[in-house]
Amino acid sequence: MRLKAPFVTSFGSQQGRRFILVEADLDGVTGYGEVTAFGAPLYNEEFTDSAFLVLRDYLIPRLLGEEIESPSDVVGRLSFVRRHNMAKAGLEGAIWDAFARAQGVPLWQALGGERRPIPVGVSIGIQSSPAELVRVASAFHAQGYRRLKLKIEPGRDIAFVAAVREALPTAQIMADANSAYTLADADHLAQLDPLDLMMIEQPLSHDDIFDHAELQRRLRTSICLDESIHTPADAALAIRLGSCRIINIKVGRVGGLEHVRTIERLCREAGVPVWCGGMLESGIGRAHNVALASLPGFTLPGDTSGSDRYWDKDIVEPPVTVSPDGTITLPDGPGIGYAPDLGTIEALTESVVTLGG
Repeated sequence: MRLKAPFVTSFGSQQGRRFILVEADLDGVTGYGEVTAFGAPLYNEEFTDSAFLVLRDYLIPRLLGEEIESPSDVVGRLSFVRRHNMAKAGLEGAIWDAFARAQGVPLWQALGGERRPIPVGVSIGIQSSPAELVRVASAFHAQGYRRLKLKIEPGRDIAFVAAVREALPTAQIMADANSAYTLADADHLAQLDPLDLMMIEQPLSHDDIFDHAELQRRLRTSICLDESIHTPADAALAIRLGSCRIINIKVGRVGGLEHVRTIERLCREAGVPVWCGGMLESGIGRAHNVALASLPGFTLPGDTSGSDRYWDKDIVEPPVTVSPDGTITLPDGPGIGYAPDLGTIEALTESVVTLGG
């Protein structure tokens, strides 16, 4: 799927996305999941082709023909493969969708979510100038998005964010560094403190928890961890060390919806708000994000923007839409609540592998 416009972060520019869709058949009921790995191992060690091989040769064969009483059982059955969380999440998500459909309930209800409007934020890639960032951010703010996430990197950070704050003095704004800084940049990052940001996301190394604790002590702005949190144990350690005040939960990064539920509960009990991060998902992955954002600990607007943020035509019907007040309404239908557009999916598909059926 080709993006409507290139999406630029500190680790590169993306023109489009290659997806793996997982279709799971549970006794005649079909569910859909999405693997959120990028085409190259830039965000983490996974990438589309590696996830495809892990699914085909290891994860799916482990489940074929097995009795599954609950999707919660899937996490343990896939634990024999270390990491490869995005591959696991795509498979587990398809099973969750099929399970909810078989029960005749929406996925958000099956997960234990609450019926409420889901507040939506938008993620804005790095722009060529402060003026261009103000133009793009102002347009999204006018559309009603509740929170503006501004991607930053050294050389395109303080002045860029300050320009948006000056133009939108009351908007909820955050900065996302995608691990572009080191602890030596603490004084530089402290220049964000007067700008009244909701948070700065993952300023330091993608695998660090310890140095973030030191940086948080030196900043007034709350730190949010993203890439560092792969497991519930990582979240517990970050909370105990004071490495962050907020956690971004991405279903692919943490290995599936069951781990999302565990981390959400742990953070809620510790008084740490969470929000749903995005990975330029298609409508299927986006529908899963909408469902998990219904859990009670998800109190901050996430990256669950509408289908039209990235795609001229999405692969679900109806497309995911954002209301004028900056929220998404939870679907009433069973499972993810959106129907895969099988004609569009077929037209875009490079290859199909069927296992077990």
